[in-house]
Amino acid sequence: MAAALASCDIPTVIEGVRAARGWSQGELARELTYSQSWVSRVVNGQQSLTVGQVRELARRLDIPLHLIRFGGLPQEGTILGPAPTRRRPAGGTLVPGGIVLPNFPAPGEHTGHHGVDETTAPALRSITGGQRRMDATSPARHLLPSATTHVHLAEQMLTSSRGTPFHTELSAAASEASGFAAWLNADLGDMGSARMHYRTAVIRARQAGMRLLDVYMLGSLASFEIETAEDPELGLGLVQEAEHVLGPDAHPTARAWLACIGALAHAGLGDRAAALGALRHAEREVSGPDNAHPPWPWVFAFDEAKVAGYRALVGVRLRTPHEARAAFAEAVAPSSRNVKQSALLKVELASAHAEAGDVDEAFRLAQEALTTGMRFASERVMGRVRSFRKGYRGPHATCVEELDNRLSTLVTSVPDNG
Repeated sequence: MAAALASCDIPTVIEGVRAARGWSQGELARELTYSQSWVSRVVNGQQSLTVGQVRELARRLDIPLHLIRFGGLPQEGTILGPAPTRRRPAGGTLVPGGIVLPNFPAPGEHTGHHGVDETTAPALRSITGGQRRMDATSPARHLLPSATTHVHLAEQMLTSSRGTPFHTELSAAASEASGFAAWLNADLGDMGSARMHYRTAVIRARQAGMRLLDVYMLGSLASFEIETAEDPELGLGLVQEAEHVLGPDAHPTARAWLACIGALAHAGLGDRAAALGALRHAEREVSGPDNAHPPWPWVFAFDEAKVAGYRALVGVRLRTPHEARAAFAEAVAPSSRNVKQSALLKVELASAHAEAGDVDEAFRLAQEALTTGMRFASERVMGRVRSFRKGYRGPHATCVEELDNRLSTLVTSVPDNG
């Protein structure tokens, strides 16, 4: 194993890990989220690998890259595959398993290129993570200027990294930065900027060669088109593209999450059977034993309670209020730390109560959501409340008039830019 690590003999490394952990080849395939036939070809030296795939396999098997003497990586897109001859290629090294690698410097030998080194991508990703945590309790308008500047910085670092071993990781960091900027723009109602940043996030994820990040950004764009832009048909097309990229043998968390987003799209199109079928598929995925540990970039496991939350949203869109309210009761209560997300769910629950005839409770929830939306200047939240009011067709009670008066102040009052 030491010799295989030192020479980047990936087939031997993977087979050694499998044997050491007592896995069958099928269990190894599930751990790597690839098909068993694909893994078999890799282990037998019959499958070419990209640099991105080598990175992903090492990460999933908890193998530090420096142990594979892979401290220097070529740009994503380089194929590490069976060598056509046994001659040493010019400018490269022929290693066991038929993999041809350029001659890389040893770990620590890189001195950086235009200020880029092995610490650049982790630093950028740490900044994005900090901004995401602040989003739970801060107005998007306060975070957006720094987030936009951060996107520009990430793009500059990515440009500087061309031709260096750090391009792949910086592509992923730039993808995450753009994805967060998209989220903030959507919260402020800037649909064009949100869409542009989401598309950039998808492109950068693909440049990184990280399949799950690609799928995560595609799914996020799909969710934006379905829920914020109210274009379920476009969103469904993006979900289908993400499912194609993901493949049938991916981690259950990713498959369940995509199925739930697809259920929202089907519900938005009025296709009850397809929506419920997608939810059943998600429930099957989350109930399996392989769903215990979510893959990056998912942070938390996608479990039965999360699916129940989507079932509630689907019930609202299909105008089945009793099913929706029952599903809301099963779902995990929104975190008090993320008050904006909590407000969005309150509007959805308000719709279910209004459809069931519980007008006072519906408008109480809508009022609470509107308070949060105004506090954080969240156009996403306030827009959902407006949509709720526009769709209400019940009696004109006092609570309805009170909400109308508050919505009117959004148009007539002077905004507080503090």
